[in-house]
Amino acid sequence: MPEEKELTFEEAMEKLEVIVEKLEEGDVPLEEAISFYKEGMELSKLCHNKLKHVEGQLTKILTDDGQTVDFVINEEE
Repeated sequence: MPEEKELTFEEAMEKLEVIVEKLEEGDVPLEEAISFYKEGMELSKLCHNKLKHVEGQLTKILTDDGQTVDFVINEEE
């Protein structure tokens, strides 16, 4: 998937949805279906990585002295 710029999460999801729709139609030649599948897997990985990155950002908090620390919720058992 050689892209000139990195896709946003939303752009990647839109492309992934189009690929899924095409593959679900079932009338795609095998070679083209394999190509769509590979592109879909790359888009899926891109989305997963972006979500993991955001999750990492959301689990940090900024303290009063400007330091970042992990955000932990102590759950009662």
